Amino acid sequence: MAYFRKRNKKWKVEINKPNFPRLSRTFLDKATARKWARDIESRMDRNIYEDFSSAESSTLKDLIIKYRDEIVPAHKAARSTTSKLNLLLRFKVVHLGLLQLRSHHFYKFKKEISVGRAPKTVNIYLQLLKQIWTTAKKEWSINLPAQNPLALVSLYKVRNQREIILTDEEYARLLAASARSKLNSLKDIIQFAYMTGARLNEIMFLKRLDVDFSKKLCTFVDVKSHLDHRENRTIPIDESVISILKKYPFGEYFFKVEENKFRFYFNQARWKAKLDHFRFHDLRSSFCSNCIANGLSIPETARLSGHKDWKVLKRYVRLNKQYIDKIRVKVEAINVVNFRK
Repeated sequence: MAYFRKRNKKWKVEINKPNFPRLSRTFLDKATARKWARDIESRMDRNIYEDFSSAESSTLKDLIIKYRDEIVPAHKAARSTTSKLNLLLRFKVVHLGLLQLRSHHFYKFKKEISVGRAPKTVNIYLQLLKQIWTTAKKEWSINLPAQNPLALVSLYKVRNQREIILTDEEYARLLAASARSKLNSLKDIIQFAYMTGARLNEIMFLKRLDVDFSKKLCTFVDVKSHLDHRENRTIPIDESVISILKKYPFGEYFFKVEENKFRFYFNQARWKAKLDHFRFHDLRSSFCSNCIANGLSIPETARLSGHKDWKVLKRYVRLNKQYIDKIRVKVEAINVVNFRK
């Protein structure tokens, strides 16, 4: 039963029904108040009422700040994610209430944030907002509409796969330039990445406890995923990799260099080697290409590199001339046998 009370020329409605939360709202006229009360009571009678009170009083900005302050600090990439969230707070869409948000609001936001940014970067911001919405429902128990308005916003199709693999001559030039660097560990880090396919963060956070020299095993800690969903990977290492690691016998980490400092000296080395187009992450491409060229299958290569999507590795088969030549020899042998028959 709804109770109506007039105060200061406004009508206040209270609904207190067993097994449902107590609700109250103020309206300018009684007709609107009655209409709202009938609608709420009708939904309660049919057991389809949902309590959106927590969502009504919150904006998207509130969720972003809560996610930034409570969830992000546990991430390895906390600093970069915090920077992205702070950027999101500058857009008008974040000031809308959670129940006001519709897909067209996010399409407008997508258009605004796309200015001067690559499609892949825009997708990262959209996926980050989706994650915040999901976290609010699952972890914070904020009752939100079943349909996430962001689910209706399409992501950009990204076709920016880099197909850069160092030749032996280019790799030699890069090592020669890095050997002259003021960063003494630069050459060793480049060689380590080339021979293991490790990401830069995996190398920088490689602890002494993560390497078993007797069994020749190295474990890379997953620095990309959340703490609760990490998938570390262990790979075999040979004597050349071990010899690099044994150059650094002190400290908790083998290579502990501040990222900006490393980037500065790496860029110096690649410019001196006349490899302006080359990035450190491209060393993973060279590693994967070398694995396939030496007879490893795509699943085996993915196990070593940590790639979860095997489709990414298929392009190395296409790019690797040595692998193609091996296939050509096998095909020619088959054709010769068939011809003789």
